[in-house]
Amino acid sequence: MTEGEKRSVAPDGGWGWVIIAGCFLTTICTRAITRCISIFFVEFHTHFSSDYSSTAWIPSLVDCTTMLCAPLGSYLANHLSCRVAVMVGGLLSSVGLVLSSFASSLEFLYLSLGILTGLGFALSYTPAISMVGIYFSERKALAYGIAMSGSGIGTVVLAPVVQILIDSYSWRGAVLILGGLVSHLCVCGALMRPLSSNKQSVTPVLADSELTGSADSKTLCEMALSKNKAGENRDKKGCIIIPSLVEYSFLLIPDFLLLSVSFLFLAFGCNVPFVYIVPYSLSIGFSHQLATLLMSVLGVMGIVGNITFGWISDRKFLRRYRVVSYLVAVGLEGLSCLFVPLFRSFPLLLPFVICYGYFDGAYVALLPVVISDTVGPTHLSSALGVVYFLHAIPYLISPPIGGWLLDNTGSYTAVFLLCGSSLICSASVLAVVTVAQCCNRRSFISSISGD
Repeated sequence: MTEGEKRSVAPDGGWGWVIIAGCFLTTICTRAITRCISIFFVEFHTHFSSDYSSTAWIPSLVDCTTMLCAPLGSYLANHLSCRVAVMVGGLLSSVGLVLSSFASSLEFLYLSLGILTGLGFALSYTPAISMVGIYFSERKALAYGIAMSGSGIGTVVLAPVVQILIDSYSWRGAVLILGGLVSHLCVCGALMRPLSSNKQSVTPVLADSELTGSADSKTLCEMALSKNKAGENRDKKGCIIIPSLVEYSFLLIPDFLLLSVSFLFLAFGCNVPFVYIVPYSLSIGFSHQLATLLMSVLGVMGIVGNITFGWISDRKFLRRYRVVSYLVAVGLEGLSCLFVPLFRSFPLLLPFVICYGYFDGAYVALLPVVISDTVGPTHLSSALGVVYFLHAIPYLISPPIGGWLLDNTGSYTAVFLLCGSSLICSASVLAVVTVAQCCNRRSFISSISGD
């Protein structure tokens, strides 16, 4: 192994802990603030005298833009650096929030808060997450659990703080202060030091036979990388190098494609409770403080789920079953949503918040781990960009669809039933993927034994 290759090995520590801290703060300034936008839901609805469906476009646009532009964040990280991507994202999102404090209409908020701020979050979020996967291998799930817990911790801290800011300075002052907080993404970006100072270009060399089929689909990316390291420009049959497949050859892996279908259902359902839990609580007679407390509990349990599931999944006897752990988390999260319409008091709604928050934190921590186990750490940044891109449309349409159901039925029952059904469908698709992987693995081992 050369000196350059030695420096490229994940250290599972060292500066990696600083990377975790940077990613932790990044998730606070992006995902936690996105969740806290639901606290502004009633304020926007009242101030602009709009219906629920129109108001719901604001949080959905933030999430949609964040996910839709995720490949752009991956592109900047791969071709410039994670440091540049996160810092540019911090600047854009901060400007978007500051401009939102001067909004005169919902349409203004659609552009400033939904598009500009969401774009900044996209440039910061994906590169920061991918850096953790570069610095950690053996303790990857735990590292992601700690880093992604920033979303839960940020929700716990920011939910009551945002309500206090709204009461003290109105929603405009609260949004302006959040703009100053988000500017700290520039500091987070400064911490994203590359693992190796020597950039190694990776260009796959794929023959037609390799593109059309292989006994083990997961070896596709490995073949491309090994041929690049060998310095080949053509394969034995004279096939020309295909540079365009450098970053996205993982799209040829069937397991990843099936996972993507599961992620679509997941994205359609997972965001709805964060948008509607506060309005639902207020509709059944809760005070603003009590509704905000539920958001805080949701955040606390997300932290517990992030760290405990990350630690458990890193145990040697469970490391190969990370997908199963992820499946269980998503399935139980969806099941809990089906019972929300029956909970119309604080003692009943609190267990739902605890359960949903815990399993939401679990799947958030395991999602990048499952993707990394499927495509490999080399393609993690690009794969995350594609996965978050797939989240965009469901994130865009699910809250407005929930608002439309609410406007037409006058009840939150259909909203939470739709959410729970989507999450259960995601877990079902993932179960099929898991069974298929086991069957393929057994057949592959059998073919080797037969040879």
